[in-house]
Amino acid sequence: MPSSLRAHLLEGQVIPALPLALGRDRRWEERRQRAVVRYYVDAGAGGLAVGVHSTQFAIRDPRHGLFEPVLSLAAAEARSWRHRRTPFALIAGLCGRTTQAVREARTAAGLGYDAGLLSLGAWPHDDERAVLAHCRAVAREIPLVGFYLQPAVGGRVLSHAFWRRFAEIPEVVAIKIAPFHRYRTIDVVRAVLEAGRDDVALYTGNDDNIIGDLLTPFTFGGRTRYITGGLLGQWGVWTERAVALLTEVKRARRRGSLPAAWLGRNAALTDANAAIFDAAHGFAGCLPGIHEVLRRQGLFATNACLDPHERLSPGQAREITRVASAYPWLVDDAFVARHVDRWLG
Repeated sequence: MPSSLRAHLLEGQVIPALPLALGRDRRWEERRQRAVVRYYVDAGAGGLAVGVHSTQFAIRDPRHGLFEPVLSLAAAEARSWRHRRTPFALIAGLCGRTTQAVREARTAAGLGYDAGLLSLGAWPHDDERAVLAHCRAVAREIPLVGFYLQPAVGGRVLSHAFWRRFAEIPEVVAIKIAPFHRYRTIDVVRAVLEAGRDDVALYTGNDDNIIGDLLTPFTFGGRTRYITGGLLGQWGVWTERAVALLTEVKRARRRGSLPAAWLGRNAALTDANAAIFDAAHGFAGCLPGIHEVLRRQGLFATNACLDPHERLSPGQAREITRVASAYPWLVDDAFVARHVDRWLG
């Protein structure tokens, strides 16, 4: 495992979760998929997560057969489009029981992915010891990014003891903390500190508290850690502004002085996420919401998903318009407008 990967993740990066570009016939559009990867690279993202929830788990369905094609295109485009030889972390989403997850890990490693983000959605009621055995088996195939996913979208509650043991797996390079729950977030951070894993990067997936997570010094047992970056569906849109925001956060952490205005910015970003991810309807429209922002910018042709039943909820489009107008500092429409024709070329 290259030490450069650990160093890059520990530095703190904006890592968007790649959405799937579809046409109005719900067929995959490779041209627009390349365009959105180019957008993330030029926006300054430090990596890309592919085959995760935002990419739609249905890409694994044999009817679509898109898992390997999408991972392959995204990796190749990210490598070819980068203009400077700066680090860039390619992270593949891994799903299913052990046989499937190991197979996906081998596919990702063969395509040049640096790590795998391991979903535990297929283990909803299993004993935590069995889940840990699963994690260790997958970790033998590819460096691992742990994933604490909120139960509302397919995750499960995991104990502090689970995360304490998970943090001891040598191949773990990072953990995405996304339970949307403060107590459970603290469980993960405390577990990593107690395990003495200073080489495991902590990333927020808590779209409801992004800035709060990034600015909080977590101190346990006399030791302090920060959540250094984000691997987020929210950062799959308005990415250029997200990179600027994380740069500001890092500067504020170094100064050690946090003006109260940061609390307002945290609330604003949470409000924006609520609109895009459709919190009002239990996140039913989260994927179409992401697509809708990219459609308005000209990167996507439509907000359609593979599942025709996944669509914007009533009033969601209006809410997206509201937050984009209310918080212009979050929006990178001007940046996208300057480059979209080149990305689509």
